Amino acid sequence: MGSTSFSPSISLSPSLSPHSSKFPNPSPNLFLRSHSSFTPLTLRSNQTRYRFKKLPSSNAPNFLVAASAKAEPLKVIISGAPASGKGTQCELITQKYGLVHIAAGDLLRAEVAAASENGKLAKEYMEKGELVPDEIVVMMVKERLLQPDSQQRGWLLDGYPRSSSQAAALEDYGIRPDVFILLDVSEDILVERVVGRRLDPLTGKIYHLKYSPPENDEIASRLTQRFDDTEEKVKLRLRTHHQNVDAVLSVYKDITVKVNGNEAKEHVFAQIDAALTHVGEQRKVNSGSVAA
Repeated sequence: MGSTSFSPSISLSPSLSPHSSKFPNPSPNLFLRSHSSFTPLTLRSNQTRYRFKKLPSSNAPNFLVAASAKAEPLKVIISGAPASGKGTQCELITQKYGLVHIAAGDLLRAEVAAASENGKLAKEYMEKGELVPDEIVVMMVKERLLQPDSQQRGWLLDGYPRSSSQAAALEDYGIRPDVFILLDVSEDILVERVVGRRLDPLTGKIYHLKYSPPENDEIASRLTQRFDDTEEKVKLRLRTHHQNVDAVLSVYKDITVKVNGNEAKEHVFAQIDAALTHVGEQRKVNSGSVAA
């Protein structure tokens, strides 16, 4: 059994036989037996793992006691270049897995709007037109990841960390994902996706001249293009993105899964889904090994 300890959920007294009417029955899937010699045994019911061990008293009958340990929820980081389809994949992941979606940019704006302590500090820098220091953003992210909903449902951290120092700061706080998903899209496709994007200023809807054209000429006539959605600007942004990703990969290289993002969104999600399913299965195997 090693050094792993479990908190007993059932305690039996010698007067309670497994065949007694007073015997507590925690679950129809559990069976407690008396043995003269003890062999470790693990049973599973849904997502709960049950571990059996002997009572510590040398004079008491060799009753077995059940202890349970629930599997921890998934912890995921996803990274992708501008126009990689990361936003769409985040929606699909949260829909299927129920993870709490946390984007550092959205979190920063929410903290400022709520006038939290971190938000007030961040606002001072933003009003000066300066970048918010890493330590403030890392603290915001850490506190959000430790909220009850993130701890209970698991989390999907979107586009953060963006540097090795940010990743190292999360590691220092004991925050490490189960998997780091990297959407790998060729530069030609990324440039085409960005340069073809258009905004309808009336509705706020995003179109693409090739992949999602406007419904009629009236809408087409009022579409606008972001000032930085040009080939020259997007290539500069991609260069910065690749430098940041390379730095972060040095921290997460052993848990990185590269996904071919050149394909249709359904095929991209199928790859991500397979990766997350594999992570979940591996954790079950590892949990079983620890229990044994």
